[in-house]
Amino acid sequence: MEERVATALLEGRAGRSEAADSRISESDILHTKLWENPCWLSFRINYLALHYNNPIYGLIGADHDLLRPEFVVLYSLFLRDRTTLSEVVAGSGFPKNTLSRATKKLTRLKLVQREGDSDDLRRVVLCLTDTGRAIVEAKMTPMLERERLMLETLSPAERMMLSELLTKLVIASREWPETIASDLPERDEEFEQD
Repeated sequence: MEERVATALLEGRAGRSEAADSRISESDILHTKLWENPCWLSFRINYLALHYNNPIYGLIGADHDLLRPEFVVLYSLFLRDRTTLSEVVAGSGFPKNTLSRATKKLTRLKLVQREGDSDDLRRVVLCLTDTGRAIVEAKMTPMLERERLMLETLSPAERMMLSELLTKLVIASREWPETIASDLPERDEEFEQD
């Protein structure tokens, strides 16, 4: 275990034995989370995602009274209309029941409609309505501006490298297990009855 932690810390510091950035004081919790954290990848991805998601989905909620899963369905259909719910789930990382509830609300609000597939009568596809499309189009500017703000510290070459590396992780994620088995011993049923 100690060797795995040491390896993870070295990776998190990009191979350096010391913290790599003097712009953050050692007394700052961010310094610790960046340089003394063996779970460096998940911290960095989650931290950055929150700096995108919180303002963007806050704006969407305030302007359109939509929750994040609901907008995820709209945006997925904006990118590729006439898609099944299963395909939206596979391309989003959200559980199917969450996106199913979101789709029901969007259908009720007439932002999405369900249609039969003429090639396969058993298949139902989701389609954006004009109103649903207008909501996504209205949010493209703040979404792009936020992403540009987040990327401006990187050079064009670094942006392309980041895109390539993150793409490799996203594609590989299809092979990762969706759950993690607990390492706690099974509870004794005799004690559970009390």
